[in-house]
Amino acid sequence: MGERDTIPDPTFFAGRNVTVMGLGSFGGGTAAVRFLAERGARVLVSDQRPQAQLLDSVSELSDLPEVDWKLGAQDWSHFADADFVVVNPAVPPHHPIVRRLEDEGVRLTSEMNLFWQLNQGRVIAVTGSNGKSTTTALIHSMIQASGQRCWLGGNIGRSLLPHLNEIATDDWVVLELSSFQLHMLNRIQARPDIAVITNFAPNHLDWHGTLDEYRVAKQSILRWQTADDWCVTNGEDTDISEWPHAARAVRVFGSRNVAANEIQHSGEAWLDESGLARIRINEISANISEFPICDWCSLRGRHNVANALLSATAVRLAEVNLDGIRQGLQQFEALPHRLQFVGEVAGRKFFNDSISTTPESTIAAIDSFEEPVVLLAGGYDKKVDLRELAQRIAGRTKAVSLLGQTASALRDFISEDYPSLPLAVGNDLASAFEWAVGQSSSGDVILLSPGCASYDWFKSFVDRGEQFCQLVRNRAGESSARSAGNS
Repeated sequence: MGERDTIPDPTFFAGRNVTVMGLGSFGGGTAAVRFLAERGARVLVSDQRPQAQLLDSVSELSDLPEVDWKLGAQDWSHFADADFVVVNPAVPPHHPIVRRLEDEGVRLTSEMNLFWQLNQGRVIAVTGSNGKSTTTALIHSMIQASGQRCWLGGNIGRSLLPHLNEIATDDWVVLELSSFQLHMLNRIQARPDIAVITNFAPNHLDWHGTLDEYRVAKQSILRWQTADDWCVTNGEDTDISEWPHAARAVRVFGSRNVAANEIQHSGEAWLDESGLARIRINEISANISEFPICDWCSLRGRHNVANALLSATAVRLAEVNLDGIRQGLQQFEALPHRLQFVGEVAGRKFFNDSISTTPESTIAAIDSFEEPVVLLAGGYDKKVDLRELAQRIAGRTKAVSLLGQTASALRDFISEDYPSLPLAVGNDLASAFEWAVGQSSSGDVILLSPGCASYDWFKSFVDRGEQFCQLVRNRAGESSARSAGNS
């Protein structure tokens, strides 16, 4: 780590000019502003969005009168005097101001970088194109169930900056890391004690520019590890299998009976023919840990069984026993917006999978159901190939209601392969929802799993999911009122 990137202690910021570039809506920006202001920095917040779109975040910081707000536009004057700039993960590296800051040698950091450099706890870091939030939360649940102190944060939506003083050296810190965060963490040679990678597929090409750049960012989770560290990776992902690493590697196979009979790395985990999970790790135990993972895990879908096995393997490295794994799995409920069961109305089951922003995650969601599926899909165009998603929609759904910028492309792809599939392009979520309900019958699943980002119609995937849930609640209320009127 270069000297110019080092933050020796929190007093480092006292009296320094720090610009926060992009306040954001998920808590990281507000946590960084508070952290810096409380440590004596002169903080300026620069965001292109007007205050009306940032009311919740701004109101959280109303007790910090010294903060200088520059909202509604962004120009170089907000950065000209900065000693340090905290860059929001949503700001791409090719942003003109970021490039100029780089050229002029201004120190750049992020909310996650600030935390990482001052955190005293042991770190389990999780990334992947799909499934990283569920895997992160499962790891946290299992470690907590074992009785060890554990903290959950990162891209999952919670900043741990406010808790730095509470985290002890023997605590575990479980972090979900996006490619955006990893891009910045590479600057400080961030090195997790245990790295977990769920999978790799094209994503965020609008931000990274190319698939290679996206891969380079993801590989940062392994890049600075040493032989004292561990990495737990999806052994079925041929791309990840080629990634260079120096850590002790444990490969995990989510499919049944695909692992070799002998340990090829520092360890392996797999499902046997009966669905029993088996974990075998050198240096941890000479015996195989085996347990009925499908009985313990209530999450839908084979992909979630794979996530659970990745999580269980990671926590075995953290010395969690099988009882902790069992309790952590059994008490775990699906996270909001991740194949979340919303309710049943008139025999139709509604599921909110708004977190799905990649084709692969929507394909996994569709495959999680044996019931007929009426799908709501589409959204912001991240410049990824949608043809495979269209083919799966065509072959596995009863009808599809298409949303957002990618609706026309999905419509064209689907019509090529399956022109008889009932299909509509919605003007907004409410009309798309009503059409989907009209195509359904009792016993069907109505699934919001867009396979695309939310930025064209919604503030975020959370906003999209909450609007869907409200539409379900409204329909449930209407159904109850009709039933009461007929009684």
